[in-house]
Amino acid sequence: MKSLILAAAVLAAASGPASAELRVRLMKGSAIGMPSTFERSGSAPRSTFEKAGPDSTLTSVFVPSEVEPARIETTRALLTELKARRTEGTIVLDLPTDVLFDFDKAVIRADAAPALAKAAEVLKSYPTAKVSIGGHTDAKGEDAYNDALSLRRAKAVADRLSAPAGHPLEAEGFGERRPVAPNAHPDGTDDPEGRQRNRRVEIRITPPPA
Repeated sequence: MKSLILAAAVLAAASGPASAELRVRLMKGSAIGMPSTFERSGSAPRSTFEKAGPDSTLTSVFVPSEVEPARIETTRALLTELKARRTEGTIVLDLPTDVLFDFDKAVIRADAAPALAKAAEVLKSYPTAKVSIGGHTDAKGEDAYNDALSLRRAKAVADRLSAPAGHPLEAEGFGERRPVAPNAHPDGTDDPEGRQRNRRVEIRITPPPA
């Protein structure tokens, strides 16, 4: 069997002057049954595959089919403004307790009205969704105290949002058990920013299956 060795030089792109050799063997007859093999030639560069960037998410927070057409743009804008997130089909709104309540209190502040009004508008877009309110604290203080405080705060928000939701809302207090950020740095020192993120009231909206 006659064969012909064809050599071709592959020039690299602008990223570098390196080149590689590509050998193609031409033959007569059928190649069925012959194993395919690939061999590195000399100092040819090795092909590698690397992750181009951080993981992407395929799930959008806002799904237009879940709301009435007339409320699509309003709902999209509110979810963006409130920095909503979505987990396993549930839309989550995080309202900082530092905005809603005074320190160590469970009475909603007057200046919390704008944030709660935006949350109420979102609930109007999901009239048949399951809605629950969860209170959360940072890691400072006794567990029992934090649990009770987080529950009182969750109930206060649930009572305020029951009317726009169209029905009573379930309220739970989780204390410090479900942090979304570290309460301390790796060396054990206090992390004020992390603790601030953990002090929150979560509004969880689960639209019915499409």
